[in-house]
Amino acid sequence: MTLRPAALTLSAARALLGVAAGADERELRKAYREAAKRAHPDRPTGDAALFRDVLAAYRLLQEQPVVQAHFPPAVTSPPPIADRAILEIDVLTAFAGGAEDLAIDGRQLRLKLPAGLREGDKVRVDGVTFEVRHRAEDGALVRGDDLWLTGKVDPRVLAEGGRVEAATPLGPRPAWISTKAAARGLVRLPGQGLPARASHKAGDLFLRLEAAEAGGESPARSLLKRFAAAWAA
Repeated sequence: MTLRPAALTLSAARALLGVAAGADERELRKAYREAAKRAHPDRPTGDAALFRDVLAAYRLLQEQPVVQAHFPPAVTSPPPIADRAILEIDVLTAFAGGAEDLAIDGRQLRLKLPAGLREGDKVRVDGVTFEVRHRAEDGALVRGDDLWLTGKVDPRVLAEGGRVEAATPLGPRPAWISTKAAARGLVRLPGQGLPARASHKAGDLFLRLEAAEAGGESPARSLLKRFAAAWAA
């Protein structure tokens, strides 16, 4: 999660570069290079706005006279309060919603997240605006409105097709798999991706089919056994 100061005061500039009040030019230049490298827009974790803030902070601190550490200023500015942050959520939370407990600027915030959050959506609580990012996970991915999941199915179904209940990172998903879908290892389930929200329509679910481990019982067969046992009781 990335926090950015609301106003570029001297204390905010030092905090942004990670330098003390008595930092000399050499320390300041080294801290600037490291911060600029992390925030550069060309990097996967880069952020253009943060990069501009880093440059502005460096220029502001260059203009200030060096104050020795044993002569602290009489008045210190309070640390800046963040008003923007990045919120990373997993695929399940993007699909079904949920709640997140976060600590920011010494405050404990509880975010109630609606179902169907897309990449770049904004969530605001207690004066802080969070921008949503999707966290990639093994076997699960969000692309726009669509969900891409890896589904484990009975190996026989991959050869013959049929109705299955595929085991996925978001739980079992029933699907009819044609022989063509079984051959290419992919099936599309319309309207079963991220739910509709605001101006977004419901997305589709794409299941990448993989054979379950040999000897393992498929979710559909387990469900059938439980149903039979309950019926006989």
